[in-house]
Amino acid sequence: MRISELAKATGVDLETIRYYEKQGLLPAPEREENGYRSYTGEHLERLSFIRHCRALDIPLADVRRLVAFIASPAEDCGDINLLIDQQIARVKARLKSMRALEKQLSQLRARCDERHHGKECGILHELVAAAHGEACACHAESP
Repeated sequence: MRISELAKATGVDLETIRYYEKQGLLPAPEREENGYRSYTGEHLERLSFIRHCRALDIPLADVRRLVAFIASPAEDCGDINLLIDQQIARVKARLKSMRALEKQLSQLRARCDERHHGKECGILHELVAAAHGEACACHAESP
């Protein structure tokens, strides 16, 4: 199959497929006589695997490690478990950060609970104050 067919089958952008090839995550395909790349079912499977890993927000370096494990099925999977544990820790850290961001935005939103002219908007006042280096509601210390 051609690269456009592979892209359509996997939902992966053409440039991303080329990037994965350059990075060695996806093996280089054979070339047809006319110079077109010719992808196989193995490429489709590998690209689908990579796409799934990326959907789980697994970094490419870790995807590379997982691909290496696929090539060595007799290896102990302890490192795979560790890799996923590390990904879980990254996700938990991001969730904590996102909850803090939500709290900050809610505190900021509480500064303007009805419609006003811009000059009377509590949100804008807080943002401008912060831009001037003053304390703002969204970064106030919690009791």
